[in-house]
Amino acid sequence: MRTIQAAALTIILLGSGTPFLAQQGATLPSVRAPFGPGNSTDTNPLSPAAQEQMERSRQTDRQKKLIADTNRLLTLATELKTDMDKTSKDTMSLDVIKKAEEIEKLAHSVKERMKG
Repeated sequence: MRTIQAAALTIILLGSGTPFLAQQGATLPSVRAPFGPGNSTDTNPLSPAAQEQMERSRQTDRQKKLIADTNRLLTLATELKTDMDKTSKDTMSLDVIKKAEEIEKLAHSVKERMKG
């Protein structure tokens, strides 16, 4: 019965705002985690083996994305070279500039993902 009264009081006080609680010096009761032995505060319920498997999967996905992006970089660089060979010193295509910007952004993205 006391628990119900305490919960009702908490709801009433929370509904009236926290300044009242601060003025009264009241504190809310702590809530324990409902899982794990002894209600552990560990927020990751996965086993170490499952965590390791997920990390390996993330690393594999990261590697596949890096390979795909570097292949795309190679393709773009080859296309840029071909386009540049077609231009003269007086003309520069807007497509060439856009392609160079795309290469720059993709290269930066690849570099950042390789770091971490």
